[in-house]
Amino acid sequence: MSEKTPPFVSFVSSGPGDPELLTVKALNRIRSANAILYDDLSAGPILAEARAGADLVGVGKRAGLVSPKQDQVSRLLVDYARSGLKVVRLKSGDAGLFGRLEEEIEACRAAGIGFEIVPGVTSASAAAAAAGIPLTRRLTARRVQFLTGHDVTGGLPADLNMAALADPGVTSVIFMGKRTFAELSSRLVAQGLPPDTPAILAESVSTPDQRLTRATVASLGEALAQAHDGPALILIGPLMEGP
Repeated sequence: MSEKTPPFVSFVSSGPGDPELLTVKALNRIRSANAILYDDLSAGPILAEARAGADLVGVGKRAGLVSPKQDQVSRLLVDYARSGLKVVRLKSGDAGLFGRLEEEIEACRAAGIGFEIVPGVTSASAAAAAAGIPLTRRLTARRVQFLTGHDVTGGLPADLNMAALADPGVTSVIFMGKRTFAELSSRLVAQGLPPDTPAILAESVSTPDQRLTRATVASLGEALAQAHDGPALILIGPLMEGP
């Protein structure tokens, strides 16, 4: 009789939404899984790659909607792994960027469950590619910084390094920042960032609903007022003009 397979979880990055942006390793893990616990943004055509009969369990969190608590997600993940199934925790974008990966890793460690992390294409890279621009530019953008636009309360994080964010020679990518950008932009301008600094609102990147809006730090508020109710990134800095 064969030995029981030790419990194990694959944390798989689904990328920004386009199945063609999945890595080969991510696709292999998805196709071989018996159970996939997925974020909302990892659903749709990506889940079509799952094997027939696999358990597909939505555990994503969306702003303004009733969502499972993180401890519930972690407990469910541990329970599935202990059942002996091949378990994939499918996370949007790159799993290590603003995806609460640490909490779920700690839950696995506490339960003695092995895991792997399969990296993927972050939505920041996909947004820049869609806009036809690089995230870095020789001489004018030597640094890239990623930040979240809200804290656990939903407000702008109080401990942001405004001096670093207001550096005109940096590309900043703001995740989950639609609701707080008005406050952030006013603070950046007060810190010395020129109001005409280029900005891009990138919505539903790499999906059929993708929309890119070019503006400036000062004028982006108008675009945000017309933004879709979906995932979005804001890029600011010395962004070159794309197509």
